[in-house]
Amino acid sequence: MRFSSVPLDASLVLAALAERAPRFDVRVVEECGSTNTELVETPPDALGRMQVLVCERQTGGRGRRGRSWVSWGGESLTFSCRWTFEPGPHVPAGLSLVAGLAVARTLEGLGADGVQLKWPNDVLVHGRKLSGILIELVQGRGRASSAVIGIGMNLRVPDDAVIEAAGGVTDLASLLSDPPDRNALLAALLGELSALLETYASAGFVALRGAWLQRNAFAQLPVQLSGEGWSQVGICTGVDDDGALLLETPEGLRRVLSGEISLRLAS
Repeated sequence: MRFSSVPLDASLVLAALAERAPRFDVRVVEECGSTNTELVETPPDALGRMQVLVCERQTGGRGRRGRSWVSWGGESLTFSCRWTFEPGPHVPAGLSLVAGLAVARTLEGLGADGVQLKWPNDVLVHGRKLSGILIELVQGRGRASSAVIGIGMNLRVPDDAVIEAAGGVTDLASLLSDPPDRNALLAALLGELSALLETYASAGFVALRGAWLQRNAFAQLPVQLSGEGWSQVGICTGVDDDGALLLETPEGLRRVLSGEISLRLAS
């Protein structure tokens, strides 16, 4: 199936959201460099709706640690949401994990098996990367602060694609016999993300920690953490109440909060 057979259409996304539609401001563009960058530079919605920017072709998509996110026109889904939050003790710790959980639950609702979450921001299926997440915080300047949540998902990877992700990648077309069109898929993702963010805003990541741990790709496995000029090997014991990675090392339990780190199975 070619997902590009159904063009992205904001009115179709809102129709699929049904009674939740008034909570969103959805905008579709044919092409942009980065949906995250454009949404960061866009003023907040005056009505307090979640702003959503989705594009057919993203030419300068970004991932963590300065990496690029490759998209393939109608065979990818690349979008960003701007979520405004009030200052409080729970926000924004663990936000990328919440977004990953929303993607995982959406996929499971569509019938996908073997969905896993890799700390802090990747969604895997049987060890292969399907989706990535990038969070950028925007200072409020006298108003409530906000977070731009960028999500990229492989719908169908071209046969000639150059793959650099450790463990390889997969796509939605390989997982589902009858995948939804992109507008319905985006609506399902937005609905799940909105629901989890409500829980997150009121109770923090601790309320969703158990659900994340159930899908932890590296649960109780030996892993290697690598940063600039250092590395650490240990057993991945899960995540803490604030979303920090917990690593059992010979020196004791280590908490890791920084997302600018590479995490992979230890060789």
